Amino acid sequence: MENLKIELNYKNLSFEELGNEEMILCKAAQKAALNAYAAYSNFKVGAAVLLENGEIICGNNQENASFPSGICAERTAIFYANAKYPDIPIKILAIAAYSNGEFQKYISPCGICRQVLVETERRFQKPVRILLCGSGQVLDIEKGEDLLPLAFNDENLG
Repeated sequence: MENLKIELNYKNLSFEELGNEEMILCKAAQKAALNAYAAYSNFKVGAAVLLENGEIICGNNQENASFPSGICAERTAIFYANAKYPDIPIKILAIAAYSNGEFQKYISPCGICRQVLVETERRFQKPVRILLCGSGQVLDIEKGEDLLPLAFNDENLG
């Protein structure tokens, strides 16, 4: 038997430590969160992606009384970016959450969104940097694959 270890490397930054590009993206994710449709959970999530062409595309969670038919903010933003600019890779994804009248501590993507991030990275053969924008701090993760190191991918399909 061989024991293996998976590590996650990330930076824990204050908002003051962010560069201008990252700050703009975190603020865009926060603004997107405020516009989310979260009528059932009251947990609003916003996402903003920065494309390599400089465009910023935002998305937010959209809930439905039939819970499985809603969609997360991350997938809303990624899918919209890929639909509008199918040949432009995503450079950075920022995520923010708002609940109980305030922005929350950083949150990370759900499993489905992590899988979509990994697929996006494989599609463009480029990593997607992730900024988890919390109240007062930001976790900076180098690539989506770091959040789902044993992801299901095209190699699993034979």
